[in-house]
Amino acid sequence: MVLSLTLISLGASAALGFVYEMTKDPIAAALLNKKIEAIKQVVPEFTNNPNDEMFMLPTGEGDSLEVYPAKNGDQVVGYAIKSYTNNGFSGYIGFMVGFTPDGAIYNVNVLEQKETPGLGTKMVPDGTPEKPEFKDQFKGKNPAEYQLKVKKDGGPVDAITAATISSRAFCDGVQRAYNTFEKGGLK
Repeated sequence: MVLSLTLISLGASAALGFVYEMTKDPIAAALLNKKIEAIKQVVPEFTNNPNDEMFMLPTGEGDSLEVYPAKNGDQVVGYAIKSYTNNGFSGYIGFMVGFTPDGAIYNVNVLEQKETPGLGTKMVPDGTPEKPEFKDQFKGKNPAEYQLKVKKDGGPVDAITAATISSRAFCDGVQRAYNTFEKGGLK
């Protein structure tokens, strides 16, 4: 019995190791493509590979955020900052926030969230000109002059109906990215 269990365990572990080695590179490539696609959505058109020029900036809160400079030729056209907040209704929300060199928000993309379906998840989809979505109200705004707070807290942001906590968390994640952008001297 011990011999057969040992052989089965060895066979299973060898198969698991083989599958891991075969899928490691495709998974890494898919994650890189997902990151590049998120960067493309939040900054103006660029010609460089922002992932190759990525650097970390401290937030001042004991951690650092990834910064991806987007360049057209030698000119910086924007910065994509991978930000997060733990203040969502269901905890962690990950963002990719794009800024123009002057500090205005170009666009925001939610990368990861576990908010309540039908409520907090309304922060994710893109809107149309006829019916803009929640995140569209941030485009073109400079957090130096535009307070990133919902109306319930005295700010100008229209919260998602029945999802004020998620709306506050969205503002918090974008504010974290802007604070890092500003402290890093990118402006």
